Amino acid sequence: MTPLLIIFIVLLVLSGIGLVIFILLHSGKGTGLSDMIASSVYSTQTGTSIIEKNLDRITIVLAIVFIVSLLVLMIIYPHGSISS
Repeated sequence: MTPLLIIFIVLLVLSGIGLVIFILLHSGKGTGLSDMIASSVYSTQTGTSIIEKNLDRITIVLAIVFIVSLLVLMIIYPHGSISS
């Protein structure tokens, strides 16, 4: 395995795990995981707070990293070309 392959696989896995975590932290209709964990931090009457905007930004960055690393792996190492 080349160092490039290892770097992109690690990026793919970490960004995938991060996406799952940060998507679960988003508040939905008041019954999300974020309301259970940090209900005192979020303000439900003010709409989108700074915390939710930052959560959105982090989720978007993780999604971009995930897609880019996936595309790079698909282009550099097509199906069946990685030998262990």
